[in-house]
Amino acid sequence: MMEIKKLRIGGLLLSSNVLMAPLAGYTSYPFRLLAYKLGAGLCFTEMVSANALKYQDRANKLLLFTTREEPIKAVQLLGGSPAVMEEMAKSPLLEDFDLIDINMGCPVPNVFKSGEGSALMLDMPRASAIIRACKKSGKRISVKCRTGIQEKEMFAAEFARMCEDSGADMITIHGRSRSMMYEGTPYYQEISQAKAAVSIPVIANGGIFSAAHAQKMMEQTGADGIMIARYALENPFIFSELTRKPCNRTILDILLEQMELASTYYDESFTLVYMRKLISYAMKKRKGTKQYKAQLYRTGNLKELRELLLTIFS
Repeated sequence: MMEIKKLRIGGLLLSSNVLMAPLAGYTSYPFRLLAYKLGAGLCFTEMVSANALKYQDRANKLLLFTTREEPIKAVQLLGGSPAVMEEMAKSPLLEDFDLIDINMGCPVPNVFKSGEGSALMLDMPRASAIIRACKKSGKRISVKCRTGIQEKEMFAAEFARMCEDSGADMITIHGRSRSMMYEGTPYYQEISQAKAAVSIPVIANGGIFSAAHAQKMMEQTGADGIMIARYALENPFIFSELTRKPCNRTILDILLEQMELASTYYDESFTLVYMRKLISYAMKKRKGTKQYKAQLYRTGNLKELRELLLTIFS
């Protein structure tokens, strides 16, 4: 099993070195709270656009919902303008957050074309200016990036050095290039080289779909911790498995609790959309659940959804 340890990030002490990735459509407040309870050391909001926040976009403000129950509050901010990123990092909207993670890894075409996400890896002076600008907020700053843009030319170590020199307190490296999107074997060596190049914590991400994958990632990279993404939706118990935190709850318990939490803090339409997606992931490898998929997306209210949930997982 991988070595589980507490991790210090710019004065923040994480309870474990197993992190939950920011995932659009999933890492809302209820899921972050679940991951923390199961043993995650740090969880991030969904990706929030700095530009959208600047113009008071209601949907983006909703992504910032948190309460005192969340032990450490981390927001992931997307943007390409140092001035806008600084303004939002200092804004009252983010005053409750302990850490700002800057997205320099998103490979999606419309984000890339707008000079945000992984496109910032091609413009190190601007990437550096964004880190320095966010740092003026007085918050801890982390960066999430990739190994590079193309497989034939990767530069994770050089990029990690720039992040540290610009004031970043932590860096997470997704072990794939932008061109690989979300497929293919991660480049462990790139993460390892980045780890050797800096003194701030380096977190390894990408291709972790079991406890064995987590162990291999740590062994091959020497990283300070790992970040789990989509697999945590399929098997949230991965956090308690890795951190050896006792957990005697079933997936049904967890899904019912998620539904209750979501409906407490959000409206019914948000809760329905969120729960359908989460239940779909939970059903993924269970035998005999395919027949319920169509039914799941036809549910029109929470009462119907709860009844179907009890049918599927009881």
